[in-house]
Amino acid sequence: MRKALAAFVSLSILGVIYWQIDLVGMGEALAAVDWEWFALAVAMVVPLTAMSAWRLSFLAPREAGLEFTQSLNLTLMASVLNAILPSKLGDLARSYALVEQGHMTTANALSLVVFEKAWDVLALSFWCAVGLVWMLLSVTDVSPLYWVVAVAIGLAILFGVMMVSSVAFAETLFSIALNLIPGRSGEKIAALQKAWLETLIFFWADKRNAAIIILGSLLLWLLHLCQIWLFVFALNHTVPFFDNAAMAALSIFIGLLPFTLAGIGTRDAALIFFYQPYLAAPAAAALGLFCTLRYLLPALIGLPFLGQYLATAKRIKQVYDPEG
Repeated sequence: MRKALAAFVSLSILGVIYWQIDLVGMGEALAAVDWEWFALAVAMVVPLTAMSAWRLSFLAPREAGLEFTQSLNLTLMASVLNAILPSKLGDLARSYALVEQGHMTTANALSLVVFEKAWDVLALSFWCAVGLVWMLLSVTDVSPLYWVVAVAIGLAILFGVMMVSSVAFAETLFSIALNLIPGRSGEKIAALQKAWLETLIFFWADKRNAAIIILGSLLLWLLHLCQIWLFVFALNHTVPFFDNAAMAALSIFIGLLPFTLAGIGTRDAALIFFYQPYLAAPAAAALGLFCTLRYLLPALIGLPFLGQYLATAKRIKQVYDPEG
């Protein structure tokens, strides 16, 4: 139901966008694509997916025995299932598969997957913050939306940093959740709390590895922003690198808001808004299509293993929703 509602919201936003923009101009922008730049941007999907898989395997405890190829398979699984099944089931599938394959306990696997995602969002938030500073310093007439986004990003960074760095803060938050949610759900939260605190201690025990994860996450998102920059070139436009990094990071961050399907719609609207100084609305809408393609390509790469992934998803449904 939530997936259907998110899809409806996405289609509604896209409908409004396409109703208002010049569709002929958008078609002309797509027809005039520079295929060399486009191919280079698309090719970046391979190293970006590989880096995401590396981060998960590097972050996992050594005793888990999670190899890179296994992590890559889990990453492709998440991409495929997130594209075709109810919200975030792909991420849940990664943690479930880790348990099913004997790598980790349920709570530890879920903690690892969420912890890895937390660093992913924090890295994006960092580039958003850098982008906001750049925009606020370089733009004289700042839209109020910039300040709204600045507050949202600031709160996200503060909360995220505390959750992945402070044992006391995380323990307090879990304790509040335990008091609010009793019963069997409370038992699951207690298990997750124990696993999360263990993950925190394990992560910060080796400062060198922690620094590698943090810097690697920042580099990964910088490359994501470079990929969008290449898509801009493919549309035969030029945007200064730092301006593009700022506008792309902010657009992706807004696309993370949990109102739409995979950010479709909100991300497109944000791209049209932020890229106004450099791209006309039809070209920015075309850029939105390319950005959606960024999320679909890893899913397409994982399609040969769709049967295996759907079998895993079915087992997850039986465990977590036996009546569904």
